[in-house]
Amino acid sequence: MGAYILRRLLLIIPTLIGIMVINFVLTQFVPGGPIEQIIAQIEGGGDVFEGIAGTGGETFDNAGAEDYAGARGLPPEFIAELEKEFGFDKPPIERFFSMMWNYMRLDFGESYFRSIGVMELVLEKLPVSVTLGLWSTVIAYVISIPLGIRKAVRDGTSFDTWTSALIIVAYAIPGFLFAILLIVLFAGGSYWQIFPLRGLTSDNWESLSLLGKMGDYLWHITLPVLASTIAAFAGLTMLTKNSFLDEIKKQYVMTARAKGLTEHRVLYGHVFRNAMLIVIAGLPATFISVFFGGSLIIETLFSLDGLGRLGFEAAVARDYPVIFGTLFVFGLIGLVMGIVSDLMYVLVDPRIDFEKREG
Repeated sequence: MGAYILRRLLLIIPTLIGIMVINFVLTQFVPGGPIEQIIAQIEGGGDVFEGIAGTGGETFDNAGAEDYAGARGLPPEFIAELEKEFGFDKPPIERFFSMMWNYMRLDFGESYFRSIGVMELVLEKLPVSVTLGLWSTVIAYVISIPLGIRKAVRDGTSFDTWTSALIIVAYAIPGFLFAILLIVLFAGGSYWQIFPLRGLTSDNWESLSLLGKMGDYLWHITLPVLASTIAAFAGLTMLTKNSFLDEIKKQYVMTARAKGLTEHRVLYGHVFRNAMLIVIAGLPATFISVFFGGSLIIETLFSLDGLGRLGFEAAVARDYPVIFGTLFVFGLIGLVMGIVSDLMYVLVDPRIDFEKREG
């Protein structure tokens, strides 16, 4: 197993490089790069101009470079200065290798427009997204596994029918639409003002006791977590049910029952381990999907300053250090979670040997 894990860890390197190459190439063809963004804000009276070193906030009236849309009032010298400051005076391939060399040293650079390091930005926004992803995953598994087992045991009954109807409805409702419904009903939209609509904590957080802080935190995350959980809960319940149904129909289950074992012993002593393989192995993927999927809309609706909004704002502003830095970190997390998924397979069923399967 150790050799398998080592090979998987080494495979992370070319995979990450491939991810970065594809996205770096794609950005070369996207119009409206960071320099064009700055020029547009300068001519529109934006504040970004004031933060560019060496510009001094002057207004240029001379005819300028024609390479950038909207740069007619700026001289070529100023455009060249911007290109040098952002590193665009170098060929793309040189910029790519320089970026990857910095990433290997865990130097993710600084945001073009925020004057703060990319890693500092990620660490600042990470708690919000981790909160949504972690709690949503935990709640989905806590509800879905017992419900899926119950549905498998009572397959075809009225309980299975009406719960399946609820699950189909839950799966069909987009997370953002469910979030709006929660806001309207419970956050002062039109009915009850039970839960807050903004942030993870209240303004008086620091003055609260330990129990008060825990209660305040749970009070704030209830609605966004529920909105993030609904789709994962629905899919995971049906996955658990179908997995258990497949195992219950196998010969070894019939043999166990013929030996006189109780239904509880058959279900949790024999079926559970085999049926839960695919469910537990999907834990990392479930967390990643909840962690990233729909986070932008959920964070926006509930005024949460997390990674979803950070990524969206960076893409709109063409803040390449933030885009590529977060892409590198998230890609690394996804690949590591894939290895964790394999380890969980072995943990649930030690009979699995990935090294023999590869051989």
